[in-house]
Amino acid sequence: MIVMKKVNPNPFTTRPEIEGTFGVVTSTHWIATAVGMSILEKGGNAFDAGCATAFTLQVVEPHLNGPGGDVPIIVHDARKGRTDVICGQGPAPAGLTIEHFRSLDLDLIPGTGLLAACIPGTFDAWMLLLRDYGSMPLADVLAPAISYARHGHPMVERASATIGTVADLFREHWPTSAAVFLPGGNVPAPGDIFVNTKLADTYQRIVDEAQQAGGSREAQIDAARRIWSQGFVAEAIDRFCRTQEVMDVTGRHHKGVLSGQDMAKWQASVEAPIGLDYGRYRVLKAGPWSQGLVALQQLALLKGFDLDGLDPTGPDFIHLVVEASKLAFADREAFYGDPKFAQVPVETLLSEEYNRARRKLIGDVASFELRPGQIDGFGGLVDARASSEGRIAVGAFGAGEPTVGRLGNTDGDTVHFDIIDKDGNMIAATPSGGWLQSSPVIPELGFALGTRAQMFWLDETHPAALVPGKRPRSTLSPTFALRDGKPYLAWGSPGGDQQDQWIPQFFLRHVHAGLNLQEAIDAPAWHSEHFPSSFWPRMSRPGVLIVEGRLPRSTIDELKRRGHEIEVGEDWSEGRLVAASIDGVRRRAAANPRGMQGYAAGR
Repeated sequence: MIVMKKVNPNPFTTRPEIEGTFGVVTSTHWIATAVGMSILEKGGNAFDAGCATAFTLQVVEPHLNGPGGDVPIIVHDARKGRTDVICGQGPAPAGLTIEHFRSLDLDLIPGTGLLAACIPGTFDAWMLLLRDYGSMPLADVLAPAISYARHGHPMVERASATIGTVADLFREHWPTSAAVFLPGGNVPAPGDIFVNTKLADTYQRIVDEAQQAGGSREAQIDAARRIWSQGFVAEAIDRFCRTQEVMDVTGRHHKGVLSGQDMAKWQASVEAPIGLDYGRYRVLKAGPWSQGLVALQQLALLKGFDLDGLDPTGPDFIHLVVEASKLAFADREAFYGDPKFAQVPVETLLSEEYNRARRKLIGDVASFELRPGQIDGFGGLVDARASSEGRIAVGAFGAGEPTVGRLGNTDGDTVHFDIIDKDGNMIAATPSGGWLQSSPVIPELGFALGTRAQMFWLDETHPAALVPGKRPRSTLSPTFALRDGKPYLAWGSPGGDQQDQWIPQFFLRHVHAGLNLQEAIDAPAWHSEHFPSSFWPRMSRPGVLIVEGRLPRSTIDELKRRGHEIEVGEDWSEGRLVAASIDGVRRRAAANPRGMQGYAAGR
């Protein structure tokens, strides 16, 4: 008997959805995915694998994240039956004040250089994860990253291209970066074996000093945390910020204010996620110090529409999702901030009463207004700097986050990974910051500081106003979902402001159109530039909607008829989503084909 294989009716699928029962790993770089899977094979759990994956991503995607950056992490501990958020977002240093910027005659925090450095949060967050949720020694999870930094890895095309955009800046103003990223004075070509021996030395020294401190696995991890925040790492950062005046996007030289004392006083923390019920799902995000709430707000608005029968590449579906995103992101601008410093009306923003009223603002034509809601006693003025020229790209002095620019072309952004192990432990994380183009390399350490402070507003009355000790309202936004009360899905994407546009798109395609993880990632995508960017120079492009060229021509024409300012990008240019799910004994994973870097693995 001949068995006919059913042909997949989805024309957008590029790869199979990975499936297994032992475990799955998916990330934005194939080497990191392989490293994570190797840790699972050695008996590590999802959290051990997450640490190893994260440190490897710092090495192989240095244009997208680094040790000087920040990270929110969502973890589900199967043994405890609890989902937690680990906050690896470092706050503003003590000397970073609105008055300081006014004394420098600046009304925005520069997107590059030393002024925008917050306390680096990634290392301590990974150490907290490894100590309290993991099972392996520090040396084991750092070994792959150290090896790739010391012995080399193939330079990916986009890293090479990013270095090329700032090569002159490195040569003329940031010689410590040129020493690392311009070997022999040249931009490394795609495929060249690239090394960063100084970074390898930094991590090896941390491992060695932690082992010399002795004690249990946990004691050595705590020793590593002290070495980072109070030892040679903090000393080198303090010295660099005190002694170096660095060229930034203002075209001027500025010193940093981050100090060793700032680093010594901060540690990563654990908190509860915020969530929204959406049909049989409960979607979980980090708190309003991130932009994660904006994805929940979009879903709260869209609950009032029947999306089940809509084509996810059709104009009705896209129009509703885009208009909901405009309202949600307007609220992001008005209300979000670190809840330790500003009251954020999360319950009201997610309430049915509030969203019923807001839903009425979604009409048949595209909105060109930024329309935050009105909640008595909350919120601040929205600074919408309209631009007809699009976002400023990484150039002579670098700029902002290297995120999605005009026509959807991705020059770089951030990284993401999701892991599920055989016991049902799950992790979703979006590390970012400390990009090679954000700030000069600290020569003793081999890495740069981050520039996340550019997300603060220099307006004392705003919930996202700059205050020492306060977390900037980050764009980093991993996502987790329960289905029928059980852990089900972890997913996310790099992309700055676009993260929480692509994240709901994926979820809605999966839930309402029945696409599997890979199909939901591969389907044609889009993003709006209607609202202010979170990154210098904080511009907005009212009504602009950037779509992949694979969308049906009829859809594009109808969206134009409804008033959207359409820009058609390349066919595969929107997002770098990855996702993993668990259903009984089955673990599934998928990764984005765009950019030809992300891969999923499992068995």
